[in-house]
Parts: sequence; C-alpha cells; structure tokens
Amino acid sequence: MMFEIQPMNPDIYRQQTRRSTLYIVLTFVVLSLLLSGLAVMLLGVPGGDNFRLNLAGVIAALITTILLVRYLFWSQPWMRPAAYGWQLKRSLMKVTNVMHHVTAGVMAGDVAAMKLLRFYHLGVSQMYQLDANSSALSQMVLEIDLHKARLEALGIDTEQTRLDPAWIETVKKWAPLK
Repeated sequence: MMFEIQPMNPDIYRQQTRRSTLYIVLTFVVLSLLLSGLAVMLLGVPGGDNFRLNLAGVIAALITTILLVRYLFWSQPWMRPAAYGWQLKRSLMKVTNVMHHVTAGVMAGDVAAMKLLRFYHLGVSQMYQLDANSSALSQMVLEIDLHKARLEALGIDTEQTRLDPAWIETVKKWAPLK
C-alpha cells in the first residue's frame, strides 16, 4: 500500500487527536465499569473477594475497545487525523528499518534511495510539526536542506510525498556502510 503525506494544520491535528483519544478512553472506562459490574453481578459473591471478576471485566473491556477502534472507529471521520498520524509513523518506521541501506544507496547515487530519503525527510518534518517537536526538527534542518539541494542539482523532483514500497525493496540491495 502506498502512503501519501497530506497537508495538515498541526493545531487542528492535535485538537482532533486529543478528542479522538478522549472518545476512546471514555469508551474503555464505560466498558470497564459495565463489564466488571456485570461480571460481579452475575458471578460474584456478595461481600466476597471479586477482584478476579473485576480484572476480567477490565481485560474484556480492553479487548473490546481495541476491536472497536480497529473495526469501527478507525474509519470514522473523527478518528481520521489519529489514523493518519499512525500511518505516517508506520511509514517512517518502514524507512527507518532500512535506513542503513538507504544511506548506502544515497552515497552510491541510487535515485530510489535518494527519493526514499527525501520522503523520509518530508515525513519526519511533518511528524515533528504535528507533534509540536520543533527542537528535534531543528537538529535535522541542515541534513534535510543539503539532501534537497542535491536532488535539485540532479534534477530529481523534491516533492516525494508518496512512499513507494518498491523503493524500499530497491534499497535493500545496498550493503550497509561500515
């Protein structure tokens, strides 16, 4: 599957992800109270130790919440920013996992590796902006600018906003630098 970086306002992103997190937490809390109470009511001993039943209710609520998020909430409009952030981070992790190959490919002048590194730079920049982590981004600015200038000098498009899975497979041929 090809991931594409989408323009997003960081303030709105943070507001919407806080809201979706609140919805999920509230769902978990309500389910925990309901399922724990139901377990104690149906199987518990009045005045007895019902810790295991309460724990089972909380665990069932956790599993139910995970299933709800995965199969129902994930496609809801209010969940879209959080889902996008998760997909962005997963895409960046795919590149991070082969970064030693990417670096070797860039040093060898491999176009796929250079495009992959540019996608990574654009994705990391957006992730840091969305997460309001400007200090981490400022540490990468020189590296990002140098790589962008190299792409421009070679006539390679610098707007690499799509992660092409073929790039990852292509860069794996490059032996890591030692």
